[in-house]
Amino acid sequence: MNMKKRLQHLNRRLTDEERSRHARIRETVVNEIPPRKDVERMPAPPGIPSQIRAARESRQLTWYALARLAGIPNQATIRDIEQGKDVKLSNLQAVAGALGLTLELAEQRG
Repeated sequence: MNMKKRLQHLNRRLTDEERSRHARIRETVVNEIPPRKDVERMPAPPGIPSQIRAARESRQLTWYALARLAGIPNQATIRDIEQGKDVKLSNLQAVAGALGLTLELAEQRG
């Protein structure tokens, strides 16, 4: 007999009452623990990382949302791209495609 229960993920729309309750909870938390305003984010390195971040922010996407759009299982990959870290080219292409951008090769000058 298999003692492990299989959990199923259930997606459903929230009722108006649930949506209102969640909004009140979020408001209470923000009032009790306000976000710090004195913390500045590190700027993205110039070039591809800053272009990816600007495109993501202009579409108001989180790292998680962009990762899902690009079909990447880990949102940390988006962070790594924006911080200029070493990432797989296939992930970079997927992110660029999800943002409506293209990657191009250019000849080096000099």
